[in-house]
Amino acid sequence: MTPPQDVIDAWIQHPTPEFVRHPIFASLHRWMKERGIPDEIPLEATLNALDSGGVSRALVSAWSSPSGPTITNDEVARMVEAAPERLLGVAAVDLREPMAAVRELRRAVEELGFKALRLLPWLWQLPPDDRRFYPLYAECVALDIPFCTQVGHAGPLMASEPGRPIPYLDHVAAEFPELKIVGGHIGYPWTEEMIAMARKYENVFIDTSAYKPSRYPESLVRYMAKDGRRKVLFGSNYPMILPGACLAQLDELGLDDEARRLFLHDNAARVFGI
Repeated sequence: MTPPQDVIDAWIQHPTPEFVRHPIFASLHRWMKERGIPDEIPLEATLNALDSGGVSRALVSAWSSPSGPTITNDEVARMVEAAPERLLGVAAVDLREPMAAVRELRRAVEELGFKALRLLPWLWQLPPDDRRFYPLYAECVALDIPFCTQVGHAGPLMASEPGRPIPYLDHVAAEFPELKIVGGHIGYPWTEEMIAMARKYENVFIDTSAYKPSRYPESLVRYMAKDGRRKVLFGSNYPMILPGACLAQLDELGLDDEARRLFLHDNAARVFGI
């Protein structure tokens, strides 16, 4: 069975040379067996990867780190402008200056048309219940956009503890019940904690980025097929994994037609207001 034509990928990034060359990704380069990084990576390479995988739209993310941005919001805005029918922007901001971060988030949404905020706790080595995140959560609620984050262990060689769903993200969900939270990378090895949170909180969701279906934990597949069918979003984490490589294994999940449609399109469309 082939995937439907209208697939939304909830987590990609266009691999600019500055992003790919960042030292934090050295371990991932070894894992991916990359031989070299070109001086320029055209946007068409990303669009072709989406086409070959049958992905119609994708949430493309900016990246910010304690050493500065590796993909700026304005760079992402230019990507979206070049392919407005295919790409939707996801903002990143600098946690070191909370009020400047709030203003930048507001600009990204109101002026650039971005659909979400994404920050990675392992990258900042701060759990998501750190006080520096909280003004941004309030602004996400005011702007009616999701907060997207990474849950589970960190692929790069940095401590994984900030990605543990309980207690850190649990505190946030309890204190900001109106905040839509999307936990990317399924939460492994704490996937059960992430599922428990998605069951408990109306506005907590899971995306499957960074994992092919053959590697989804059985508990997640059961959840997607039954009571969690409206709670899980498809994501690839391109360029680390090609969307087509994920979707080629879709039938292995054994989802019925409704669960497939929700997973591949409807849940993301609802959560991101697409």
